[in-house]
Amino acid sequence: MFQAKLMQWLGFGHHIQNLRWFSVLLEGTPGPDFVPGVKARDETFAGVPVRVYEASGGEGGLKRGLLYFHGGGWALGSAKIGAYEKDCRILSKELNAVVVSVEYRLYPEVQFPVPYQDCFAAAKHFLSAEVLSRLSVDPERVAVSGDSAGGNLAAAVSQEISQDSSVKVKFRVQALIYPALQALDFNTPSYIQNSRGPVLPLSALAKFWMQYLGVDLSLLDQVLANHHSSQQQSLLTPELRARFDWTRLLSAKHRQNYKPVVADKGLDGILEKIPALLDVRAFPLLADAEVLSKCPKAYIMTCEFDVLRDDGLMYARRLEDAGVQVTSVHHEAGFHGCFSMAALFEVGKRAQKHYINWLLDNL
Repeated sequence: MFQAKLMQWLGFGHHIQNLRWFSVLLEGTPGPDFVPGVKARDETFAGVPVRVYEASGGEGGLKRGLLYFHGGGWALGSAKIGAYEKDCRILSKELNAVVVSVEYRLYPEVQFPVPYQDCFAAAKHFLSAEVLSRLSVDPERVAVSGDSAGGNLAAAVSQEISQDSSVKVKFRVQALIYPALQALDFNTPSYIQNSRGPVLPLSALAKFWMQYLGVDLSLLDQVLANHHSSQQQSLLTPELRARFDWTRLLSAKHRQNYKPVVADKGLDGILEKIPALLDVRAFPLLADAEVLSKCPKAYIMTCEFDVLRDDGLMYARRLEDAGVQVTSVHHEAGFHGCFSMAALFEVGKRAQKHYINWLLDNL
């Protein structure tokens, strides 16, 4: 991070763009033989770049389809390099699936709602009868998935597709890996417990959210203190607050002895400062029960040592309350990002294996 900011100070682009450059150098790109039998090619779905992975052989006939949105705080990551390239090749092989990884646009080039719009457009295109037929994908076995910020996009797109009458083919399942689902309470138990986590500390998460939503970073301390969702914010009705009320949605095990932080002082002109404050496309956890009830069967993975743990657990509870079948998998030794570090950590290997097995059984 220091080197990236130094380069920005020296006039070499935005520090986020510099971070991307460093990540390419560190992660590299796997060669075509990284997973034998999997071919990758670049296409454009409704104007959005995607990379399509197809495994040869297998059981023949129509294949599973998996639409994947990578993580990276809506600012980092790519469908075409590093860990996500490796993961998608593995998933294509293990699931005998056509995996479509979406190269949605990122901050600082764009902000919300553009990444969401890219993902939704790619999803509608993928689910069209013509494209599914061309790719030999079974329309009854299509999933949407993503991790972290990508999990946010997968949840939001899944909600929208489930309600869109113009989309005849629906996702059979959604598989969310430590998703980011709300930014109204930065003092949930997991946010406090893991505020200094090694991969995604709370301050970094808050900055990613603020950059994505176009919020002035000078408000960081006020946002971390929940001033944006204070008692003075009449827009947040009791009904809306109940949708992210961790004191009700989390089990006693995860509530522990933490107390909710509700600020008395609010931010003046809140919708001018945070226009997307109540937009469910940004915060899928805020969707009402009727919307959630139409969503597909869900797999939600959470990790104990992750600021986003409680987002996933709360969403699992809300989906279950709405009548959706949910498999909630919690890795006690897991941490944010472990899914893409299966080659380095045993917990990542277990997480990836469990995810794959669930999709084999449910897709």
